[in-house]
Amino acid sequence: MSKERARLRAARQAELERERARRARTVARRQRRRALLRRLTPRLPDRRTGRMLARRSRGERAGIVILTLCAVAAIVLLVDDMALRIALILLMLLVLPAVVVIALGRRT
Repeated sequence: MSKERARLRAARQAELERERARRARTVARRQRRRALLRRLTPRLPDRRTGRMLARRSRGERAGIVILTLCAVAAIVLLVDDMALRIALILLMLLVLPAVVVIALGRRT
């Protein structure tokens, strides 16, 4: 009877060892794959610099610049008086950060 139990225990242990080895191979393969993906994936720079434009995505910054340039072009084309042009452009640049925060939301 004890020989039979020993044989069954040995078979169970061999099966457990095969299962552990299979699991270890799976984990090692997963770790290698993750390491490869980590090496191949470009790292984004840390954009938390405290500056206004650094908190925005590239698309948001492009939109801000394009709309600002369109507004400046409209002021230059539609306003004849040079002093009024300069005053409106300066006022727009002064109000621009508040408009960006209101339109795009504050990020923390």
